[in-house]
Amino acid sequence: MTQTITWNDFEKVELRAGTIIEVQDFPNARKPAYKLHIDFGAEIGTRWSSAQITKHYTREELIGRQIVAVVNFPEKQIANFMSQCLVTGFADESGDIILATVDKAVPNGAKLH
Repeated sequence: MTQTITWNDFEKVELRAGTIIEVQDFPNARKPAYKLHIDFGAEIGTRWSSAQITKHYTREELIGRQIVAVVNFPEKQIANFMSQCLVTGFADESGDIILATVDKAVPNGAKLH
């Protein structure tokens, strides 16, 4: 287990649901990745993210998938691309990422509680 945080610490992290609306290859990334364009609803808008999820997902199957992402980190440059949010997931036994998703549709931008 890692360091214990307070409830106030947790409340600072904006984990939001968003729908992937576009997927592009990202050949300039050091590790195989996609560029994801994600719709977080009217309040947040759309954001781009880089995600190393090419082992388990094709570009086509990602379109329309609802994911969970951190939307209040500062932008991070990855190669020649600015990632605007952090898509979340879990590593499988090989270290490849499985997306954290919702099991029923929720409004884009809905906050994780």
